[in-house]
Amino acid sequence: MGIEEFMRAYKQAWETKDEAAFCALFTPDGLYHNTPFATQRGRAQLAAYWQRIKLQDDIELRFEVLASTPDSGIAHWHVSYQVASEELFQIWAASTGTNQIAREPGDPLPRMTLDGVLQAFFRDGLCRECQLWWHSMPEPT
Repeated sequence: MGIEEFMRAYKQAWETKDEAAFCALFTPDGLYHNTPFATQRGRAQLAAYWQRIKLQDDIELRFEVLASTPDSGIAHWHVSYQVASEELFQIWAASTGTNQIAREPGDPLPRMTLDGVLQAFFRDGLCRECQLWWHSMPEPT
């Protein structure tokens, strides 16, 4: 697997909310750094992290491969989705450390945009480590 194949499968797994497909991209001890300060190791932790994707609807992911070698690659990615639960909104609000959306309980949930860079390293046809750097913000209403 190279970065192009990885990104196509990553896109499919995210857009279909399929944690089994996501986990299948990684070696059994694979690392997923969803931020520079948080890491999931192994398929059980990957699957547990991926549960938050199920709190998203109408997911669209685009990507562009920036660099590729036989065992690694870098891609720029862009995701938009509809927040589908208060739980996900609270996760997002806590992770941004900002008060970007003034919402009252019961107000419509926002559509979010994430823009980031992903670096992946491969071994034996699977991802052994994936590092993400990204930023999120609500789409204008």
